Amino acid sequence: MRLAILETGAPPDDLVGRYGDYPAMFRRLLLGEGDSAETFDVTAGRLPADPSAFDACLVTGSSAGVYDPLPWIAPLKAFLTAASGRTALVGVCFGHQVMAEAFGGRVIKSPKGWGVGLHRYETRPGGWLSDLPALAVAASHQDQVVEPPQDARVVAASDFTPFGALHYPMRRAISIQLHPEFEPAYARALIEARRGTRYTDEQADAAAASYVGPSDRLEVGRRLRRFIEDGAG
Repeated sequence: MRLAILETGAPPDDLVGRYGDYPAMFRRLLLGEGDSAETFDVTAGRLPADPSAFDACLVTGSSAGVYDPLPWIAPLKAFLTAASGRTALVGVCFGHQVMAEAFGGRVIKSPKGWGVGLHRYETRPGGWLSDLPALAVAASHQDQVVEPPQDARVVAASDFTPFGALHYPMRRAISIQLHPEFEPAYARALIEARRGTRYTDEQADAAAASYVGPSDRLEVGRRLRRFIEDGAG
């Protein structure tokens, strides 16, 4: 497998040394012996010249919102539109949101507030998650897709996140709002780093406690890899 990782954000500086950056997390989750990945710093204006040179392009999470007036967001949307159908596309968290916007959907800062901790989604028939009845994976987001693109199929959802995972069969693209790349230790450390700023103590305590339950992040990672390998989902 040859993977292009489109890096759109980074963990807090004091956590990078302990857990690595987002590309490192995805390498641990997705890559095996003989695989390779090239990182493109999208915020610095770097994007693959030829998306078809890779088996897939994966867009990471970010603290940015797709609606922010940042100079790199419009080129990323244009790249995703142009790359659609030419290689497999995978979006995670911000990647899920920016892919939806690029393909005609809408994303907002949700009035529901932060989704944090281990979140459970029910799956829908068809698509890349179809034979999992449900999944529990780390959440860390305030923005949400509120109108999916017309050609998107909703393949997993919760009451909190009705458009939690999408599949674009005609575009060779999939995305998920959750973070399968977050190992439990990192997810808990991130909660503590944001305690008292983004999260109240009550929110942080509940989110940290949720990680005593089992996580399906490795199974979701296997599904992402399977999609990349066959390009069809």
